Order: sequence, then structure tokens, then C-alpha cells
Amino acid sequence: MNTLLVLLGPTAVGKTALSLQLAKRLSCDIVSADSRQIYQQMRIGTAAPTPEELAQVTHHFVQILPPDAYYSAAQYEADVLNLLPKLFHSQSVALLSGGSMMYIDAVCKGIDDIPTITAETRQHIRQRLEQEGLDALRQELRLLDPEYYAQVDLHNTQRVVHALEICYQTGQTYTSFRTATHKERPFRIVKVGLNRPRASLFDRINRRVDQMMAEGFLDEARELYPLRQLNALNTVGYKELFRVLSGEWELPMAVERIKKNTRVYAKKQLTWFQRDPEIHWLDLDATPTADAVAEILSLI
Repeated sequence: MNTLLVLLGPTAVGKTALSLQLAKRLSCDIVSADSRQIYQQMRIGTAAPTPEELAQVTHHFVQILPPDAYYSAAQYEADVLNLLPKLFHSQSVALLSGGSMMYIDAVCKGIDDIPTITAETRQHIRQRLEQEGLDALRQELRLLDPEYYAQVDLHNTQRVVHALEICYQTGQTYTSFRTATHKERPFRIVKVGLNRPRASLFDRINRRVDQMMAEGFLDEARELYPLRQLNALNTVGYKELFRVLSGEWELPMAVERIKKNTRVYAKKQLTWFQRDPEIHWLDLDATPTADAVAEILSLI
């Protein structure tokens, strides 16, 4: 039976390097599960694979969309499920690698059949966001869908906006569409989670941020600054550097905030993934790369 090998874990844990090793051993492509690496012009800030890494193995869903393109986990689910049969035609194993929790769940479990939002509805809500601010949209969501309001991260602009889009588009609550039905897939799924001891992971995060700055992250952010209101750029790293470029923060402070906020995000990723009993975990500090590859291959 065809197998989808899912390599997941927190940011900076070492997924890219290990995925390249596995893809070469398996003679397969890599399907990226990163909701920000899918955008162009954001290579440094999203730690996307380098041109050299992309040349080693065929990658899918890396730097294919402009930053202003609308994309969702539902669209990702549809696109990956359309791609996989083509990959399985020439290989029995496909490798999906990344850390975007919703994207991985969308492929492995399926997500609810949420109605497609029209351009008119999306534009209407976006204009209200710009004119009235996020707090006004929060209060309307509280009235239209109090159940979802009580659960959602009210600081997550995208989720508040999307819930309101559903309410406006359908006349129903967003909650009414969230059934969490697990969809069966016509392929076997093997999930491998990568982790390291907390101190080691945090040190890798800190050092990676320093490396990103050395590679020109500030210049990349400067080029994107005129687009800073886009959802794709509402992302750790860019948000902090935009405050430097606006004159609000000094650069050393922003770099420390990037490190801190990236560590917080890594903890959120681990909390999410650790709820899934199907994940086989590997400690990369305790397992040499060659042994990790061998252990993962033994699971397939």
C-alpha cells in the first residue's frame, strides 16, 4: 500500500536536513507542510530551503505564491490530495515535511467542509478590519458566534476574520461547520515527530535567528515593508522587524523578541503535536542522523 511519511516537529528542530536525507534514500519528492514557506520573497524569514537544497530534491509547495495570494488549509488539503496520486504513480512512499499543524492535520485527517468565501465577502471584511480595527470584528464575532468566540485566539487576526467571513457568507455560525470528522485516506500514513531537549531546541532557535540576520533578514523585511498588512507577513520575525523599520523599536530589541516569540511558537507546536498518539517521536540529540534515518525507514 502507498505510504505517506510525515516528518513533523517544532521550528528549528532539524526537519529540513533530515527530510533531504530521507528523500534521497527513498528516491522521492518532498511535499512541504509549511504555511509560510509557500510564499515567495520570504526565504530568509521562513527558513525556506536554500536554492542548493531545492536543487538536491524536488520540492512541492515552496515559494509558489506571491505574498498577497489567499491560501488556506482547505486549499492545501485539496492540492496535496491531488498531487499524491501523481507521486504514487512512480514511488510507493511520499514524504511530507513541515511544522504547520493545520496543514498536516488537513492532509492526514481532513478538515471540515467550510464553504468557499467569495471575493466580495472577503473584501468587505478586510475593509472593515482596516477601517474599524480588530476589536470591532471581535465584538461582532461574539454576537454572531459566541461559541467560537469563547474558543478562538482573539489575537489571531486571520482566524477572527475567517470566522466572520463564514458568518457573512452563509448566514450560519462558523461553529456549525466545525464537525471535526476524521476522513479516511486511500494511503497509509506514518508520522514521525522530531524533538530535542528544551534547552537544546531553544539554543538552535536562537542561533538560527542570528544566522537569519547575518544572511540579510532585515533587508528582506525592508523589501516587504510596503506589504506589511498582508496576512502572510503577520508572522514571527517580520512583525518584529517591521517595528524596527517603522522606527518603533531598536534592532537588538527586535532580534531578542524574534528569538523569544519563536521559542513560544515552538512550544505551541509541541503542545499541538503531543496530543496525537499516532506520532513516533525521535530525540535528534540522542540519535545520530544515520540512526534516525534507519529508524524511520524501519517504520515504513
